[in-house]
Amino acid sequence: MPALLSAFADPTASVLPVVTLVLGGARSGKSTYAERLIGAPGPALYLATAEAGDDEMAERIRLHRARRGAGWETVEEPLGLPEAIARCARPDRPILVDCLTLWLGNLMGADRDIDAAASSLLAALAAAAGPVVLVSNEVGLGIVPATPLGRAFRDHAGRLNQAVAAAAGRVVFVAAGLPFILKDTAKGAAP
Repeated sequence: MPALLSAFADPTASVLPVVTLVLGGARSGKSTYAERLIGAPGPALYLATAEAGDDEMAERIRLHRARRGAGWETVEEPLGLPEAIARCARPDRPILVDCLTLWLGNLMGADRDIDAAASSLLAALAAAAGPVVLVSNEVGLGIVPATPLGRAFRDHAGRLNQAVAAAAGRVVFVAAGLPFILKDTAKGAAP
């Protein structure tokens, strides 16, 4: 097995940094990979940013919960993510945030100040008392969105991902279920 992949064939084989960012496209396997990073069944907290606004989304949420199993506590936090991280982070219980792009969409839908929310998130991550793994969609690899709202979302998501990646000790890009390590300061990789 190539060295790059062998080091992370078992995502639970290394200690989590305080902040890990897992990026990927839709259905890339990023959430499953992030869950494996945390390695429950020990105590783990799932900060869910999705809201079940329709039957299809409610079914997606149900399937995510079933996949995770009983070892996870779930807190639904569609808007107050920085506050939830500050309130819930503990050294003995990693947090999985799934996902930043849904949180961003919720913020935009609620007409919140995106830059202020991103700054609050970065401050909460810097002060987190335990490991936080964040999942986010990489939305900049596709076509340019046709609408101003779509372009604003893409631009905000790109800036948010860059800021969180800069703060993270580890950044992983998942494509077709395969993890590619982009940054791992614990392994001596370039920041």
